[in-house]
Amino acid sequence: MAMSAQQIPRWFNSIRSTSIINATQLRKHFLRQRKTQLHSFPAQLQLPSDNCYLQWGIKTYRTSSLWNSSQSTNSSSREINSTQGTLLPSINEQSLKTQTVPNVDSELSLEGLEDLPPLSPLQPITDQEAVQIIADPPLPPVSFTLRDYVDHSETLQKLVLLGVDLSKIEKHPDAANLLLRLDFEKDIKQILLFLKGLGIEDSQLGSFLTKNYAIFSEDLENLRTRVNYLQSKNFSRTDITHMVKSAPFLLNFSVERMDNRLGFFQKELELNVKKTRDLVVRLPRLLTGSLEPVKENLKVYRLEFGFKRNEIQHMITRIPKMLTANKRKLTETFDYVHNVMNIPHHILVKFPQVFNTRLFKVKERHLFLSYLGRAQYDPVKPNYISLDRLVSIPDEIFCEEIAKASVKDFEKFLKTL
Repeated sequence: MAMSAQQIPRWFNSIRSTSIINATQLRKHFLRQRKTQLHSFPAQLQLPSDNCYLQWGIKTYRTSSLWNSSQSTNSSSREINSTQGTLLPSINEQSLKTQTVPNVDSELSLEGLEDLPPLSPLQPITDQEAVQIIADPPLPPVSFTLRDYVDHSETLQKLVLLGVDLSKIEKHPDAANLLLRLDFEKDIKQILLFLKGLGIEDSQLGSFLTKNYAIFSEDLENLRTRVNYLQSKNFSRTDITHMVKSAPFLLNFSVERMDNRLGFFQKELELNVKKTRDLVVRLPRLLTGSLEPVKENLKVYRLEFGFKRNEIQHMITRIPKMLTANKRKLTETFDYVHNVMNIPHHILVKFPQVFNTRLFKVKERHLFLSYLGRAQYDPVKPNYISLDRLVSIPDEIFCEEIAKASVKDFEKFLKTL
């Protein structure tokens, strides 16, 4: 049955109100779904407007004029339900499509990251990135200690491991600057291997380098040339090792200087080649130290003490340290032994070790023997006491064999001095 003209506006308003209700429900449904999907819908998706439902109502009105009122009502409800059924799946399909879009960041492989070009140091960064940068503290431009540079210098770290005492080296500013400029692999390693080849053990490298840090400034070929020179003068390998250990600066001197030193001692002391070689082996400092004390002591022995040249030669070969001993000490010892103890020159020549003994020790024992009446140093008389035994043996043997007294008696006597 066809609708009357009065029923059409009434039906049309009901359709429009139904459309508005459905649109409102759809909006609420879309908003809830959008919240749960964390904004995964594309921006282009829009909700249906009232005009869409208005057009749908007009179309339905045209069609329903051929049906009866009951059929048109049933068909209207079915159309509304079908419309809701057709709209929601389309939206769900779009949401599924949106959810299946691959995440580019998560699928980026490590190989792709390795192929990325390196960041340029001039590339601008944000303030937050700049705050996160941790920079090493800068080296101090000026410092009175090498401790400030150890953490930044591989060379200093390895020298410390070798046993080098940097606290002694840093007292010489030039030495500290030298070590900071050196590279361990290029400049130091080859010197260490050379020293080990000479026979210097690992445990001895630290003390050697602490004394002779300047060897790092020497050319390796020059060092080898100086060793070859000593070998050409018939110094054995053992002799060279002993000389280098006892006089760490020996290899820092040129071949010309070492040759001049050997010639000086051979000429001044009138020694042959073998005795000259034995002299410097026993006291290698003669090749590295100053010659002024040597020249001064030779004059003292000849002019002040009155020894002959051959007597000086004999004493020097026995006790090489007499060449470098303190002049004042030598003078005091000679004055006491020769003038107080009345020891003549020829006996002093036989026992020159008295010049290498502390004077107070000689005084204590001589005074104790004089107190006991046993101070007799003439070899032609009975109860003769040699200078060698007087100054070289320990107190227990001195008291028992020479003084014929107890150690307590000797100690009590010393308290009276």
